[in-house]
Amino acid sequence: MRNNFTRFASWMLALLCCVGSAHARAPDVDLDASDNGLLVLSYHDIRDDVVRRGDPDLYAVSTQNFAAHLDWLSTHGYHPVSLSQLIEASRGGTPLPPQPVLLTFDDGLRSVYSKVFLLLRAYNYPALIAVITDYVDMAPGRSIDYGYRPFNGDDFLTWQQIREMQASGLIEVASHTDNLHHGVQSNPQGNSTPAVITRVYDPATARYETPQAYEQRIRDDLARSVQRIAENTGSRPRAIVWPYAAYNAYTNDLARQLGMEVSFDLEGRSTPVTDDLGGLARLLMVDNPTVPSLARELRRDTDLQNVRALQIDLDMVYDDDPQQQSRNLDALIERVKRIGPSHVYLQAFADPDGNGSADALYFPNRHLPMRADLFNRVAWQLKTRAGVKVYAWLPVLGFELKDPAIRDALKIQSPEHDGIFRLDFTQPQVRRIIKDIYEDLAINSYMEGLLFHDDAYLRDTELAHLPAEGEDGARTQALIDFTLELRDAAQRWRPKLATVRNLYAQPVLQPHSSAWFAQRLDLFNRAYTHTALMAMPWMEGSRHPERWLDQLVEAVRVQDPQFKHTLFELQTVDWRTGKPIDGAQLRALVRRLQAAGVKHMGWYPDDFIANRPALEDARATMSVRNFPYEEK
Repeated sequence: MRNNFTRFASWMLALLCCVGSAHARAPDVDLDASDNGLLVLSYHDIRDDVVRRGDPDLYAVSTQNFAAHLDWLSTHGYHPVSLSQLIEASRGGTPLPPQPVLLTFDDGLRSVYSKVFLLLRAYNYPALIAVITDYVDMAPGRSIDYGYRPFNGDDFLTWQQIREMQASGLIEVASHTDNLHHGVQSNPQGNSTPAVITRVYDPATARYETPQAYEQRIRDDLARSVQRIAENTGSRPRAIVWPYAAYNAYTNDLARQLGMEVSFDLEGRSTPVTDDLGGLARLLMVDNPTVPSLARELRRDTDLQNVRALQIDLDMVYDDDPQQQSRNLDALIERVKRIGPSHVYLQAFADPDGNGSADALYFPNRHLPMRADLFNRVAWQLKTRAGVKVYAWLPVLGFELKDPAIRDALKIQSPEHDGIFRLDFTQPQVRRIIKDIYEDLAINSYMEGLLFHDDAYLRDTELAHLPAEGEDGARTQALIDFTLELRDAAQRWRPKLATVRNLYAQPVLQPHSSAWFAQRLDLFNRAYTHTALMAMPWMEGSRHPERWLDQLVEAVRVQDPQFKHTLFELQTVDWRTGKPIDGAQLRALVRRLQAAGVKHMGWYPDDFIANRPALEDARATMSVRNFPYEEK
């Protein structure tokens, strides 16, 4: 089913940026590598008449190109494997052969029988077909909006065809749910997001679906799918392919309870094979790829992909007037779309007084006031309309609980009188509260990563019961461990979250000062996807910004020689004077960093209302497009 929502979602999937596995993976495992385990290819419709470019079905592959894929894989060292081989290898049985590849086909389309099955038999390739059981043997007169035209029973498989393919020994059937291949309303503004991961918002009652109702809806659908497959094929499915690759640990647990221990997403190009088969990466076939296109994708060097990030204040979108708020949102989307960055780090908390801690939040939660139910709407619009990855930017410790007595009892008792208000994360009650907040963010919001705010620091005069920093960075590691607990709390509902954490420049330039911050670049780079180093010379009081940045680059190079993990975050405003940094100077600083080998950059703030920095400067510095300049 491809209604207006699914066209957005399908386009989203084409960018291979969807949510994925329910379990955390070490940051040094490159899910985009082509040689770190199992390669899984994801196909949909195979047709003879797919046009070379611009076919109305982005996911259709021509029969000729599909046959060429099989031929190329066979002659370039790839070894086809079945789901059974994969499961056996994961349990310590016969290892998979070198360069294993598993073919999957989504939606249960008729072409799997009429086109694909013949070729699979010719090449002796096993495959997994994921069927939407509600669509199999579709009743006469019924049709499904499949995007470019209505699909009816002639477009989907019948149970007889499925049984025939299964009897060959080459085909195994997986669930694609019974009827969850659609979107549901996810917020008061009417956005639709995937049914599997969304707590449905009911505008009639102005309430979200309860956890119990959500569980029952998903469990009932999966149980129907399993039952229909078992009744019609004689075998219960052992795998589930989640619609739009959208799922979470909770739904994976439900699937496992029903016997589906293997699940697939679309995050990355390959997956190391372990005893955990939840959230296996797949490479989605889009735009009818030729053999050269497929080979280029499999051999693409992902280390050459640079991050360009805009850090955005949601406080600037929010307005008491709904119409003005909508205009602000449109201005944000239009600017981000025209700039073309890779990422947006989007504020998920309200800080109207600008003191660096959260007075309220922009999502439903258990502990702080909700200023507006806004984060999910803006994040989803940025994803679907502007085509960027959205990370939620949230404090680690800086949450101003509204009860003064509780707030004072739980805060860090500091002899210092400046800095950001922070809660004492060593107290069990504080850990529970903040983990609840991160979990509520993930339950109610779309995001692909987390940016941990710059409030996560400890002075050496604070929390004296913790070990001294020392050479092992004990206090730094204590804060890191807490942020990873927060990631894990969120990851139960938004899997495979990337992580970024702000780092002050002083611990990098003057390593002995790490005890004053409990922050270290080397430990951050081991723990997080990227470290957002605050490369802000004016904030640090430097009178020679270029010289200061040069020193910072060389200090980073010692610990991150290839600049693989360190993102240099520039400032666009001189907060001492309140004046914006000149656009020409920003361009020069970015060129200077690039010449020194820096790969990943971002800036803060990005004023989408006042167009500062100017759009032409933003495009020249923060775009990831091949040609970022606007045509005159």
